[in-house]
Amino acid sequence: MRGVGSGSAVFARLTPSYLGMLMAHFGFALTLIGATFVTQFSAERDLRMEVGDAVTLNGYAFVLDELTVVEGPNYAADRGIFSVSVDGQLFTTLMPEKRRYVASGQIMTEAAIDAGAMRDLYIALGEPLGDGAWSVRVQHKPLVRWIWFGALMIGIGGLTTSFDRRYRRVRRSQQLQGVEGAAA
Repeated sequence: MRGVGSGSAVFARLTPSYLGMLMAHFGFALTLIGATFVTQFSAERDLRMEVGDAVTLNGYAFVLDELTVVEGPNYAADRGIFSVSVDGQLFTTLMPEKRRYVASGQIMTEAAIDAGAMRDLYIALGEPLGDGAWSVRVQHKPLVRWIWFGALMIGIGGLTTSFDRRYRRVRRSQQLQGVEGAAA
């Protein structure tokens, strides 16, 4: 029969290369799951919206509450203020902008993103369409963060594997052979 302390002995025998391999494979699985969900279950709509208009996407209701003009340190921007609700309850407020930089005259779109472990919500203002209407892109991407977290786990797994003493012993013996060969 196993003793109570035998569980810690099992973990003490795990080598960095084994732990790194587990982390890297787990990261690869997260990346695959994330990529699969993003490609299969993402939703996106490009639409024309005016103040007061609403759109529902995968259970999230996006309402354009207000359009304002804001001044930044080196730009002027049109800002849309969107309330996002789930089941009638306010979830978040997103504020995408269409910026015009004074010095260069360049126009940039600043998307508003509500990031989460299980999904990301994106809203971007396109171009003004006249009469107070704008083109708007609304996106829902499930598990998109899993792709990046999985890649991070793969990298950490590779780094953890490099701490295994066995790899340093091999390198040290190769260096010693090189020194002995040079001395001969």
